[in-house]
Amino acid sequence: MATISLFPVFLVGLAGSVHCAGMCGGIVGAMSAPSRPAFPLPVRTVSAPAFAPAIAHVAAYNAGRIASYAGAGALAGGLAGGAARLGLPALQSGAYVAANLMLVALGLYLMDAWRGLARLEQGGQALWRRIAPLLRHVKPGATPGRMFAAGALWGWLPCAMVYSMLVTAMLSGSAAGGAAVMLAFGLGTLPMLAAIGLAGLRLRALFQQPGVRLACGLLVLTYGLLGLWRIAGGFADGMPHHWLDVLCAVPGAEA
Repeated sequence: MATISLFPVFLVGLAGSVHCAGMCGGIVGAMSAPSRPAFPLPVRTVSAPAFAPAIAHVAAYNAGRIASYAGAGALAGGLAGGAARLGLPALQSGAYVAANLMLVALGLYLMDAWRGLARLEQGGQALWRRIAPLLRHVKPGATPGRMFAAGALWGWLPCAMVYSMLVTAMLSGSAAGGAAVMLAFGLGTLPMLAAIGLAGLRLRALFQQPGVRLACGLLVLTYGLLGLWRIAGGFADGMPHHWLDVLCAVPGAEA
């Protein structure tokens, strides 16, 4: 099984969550309201008894969302591992390059410099049209159990960022490794979406500022370029490159 550093995956999720704020921020804020449409209010105005249900709803929603990512990662990693065992190692080798090219494209997408990845999102609409009607059963103020189900369903929303990371999940070569990659990615997106679910649309607007998106896109773009550089040889022979192995999605040791 190929070794994939989960640290850059987490950071890509963290930086890329500015995209989540735009796509999912509204639904997170609306569905996290435990009892009244006016919620969420600024944290300082909400008493502890009123605020506690919102935390439970936001936690349940995000747990379901991240669980769906992990499930998709397990599927991607398992399929790629099966292909490798069938004597198709070239597919996994090419996936290393593809994964970092996807990070480059994702960085440009987050910066609004190139919208090519939007076509991937369009490609996922066929599946989403079948899943979306199920969300009608989850209303604002639903139980945490239903919020978990809503998050699990919403995790399949067509998203270029998720698709990009699924290519990285394939590099693990196993269902467990793919699930770990997508779990790390999902945890990276958690701070942003949890904060939006509790603080509301003001925070969502803040993270949609062009300067914030530019900075986050540059970070993701840098990871992709570092990965391609490492695959191409990185440093000259004899020079240390272990720090690049930690920062990049590159061929690692076999386990």
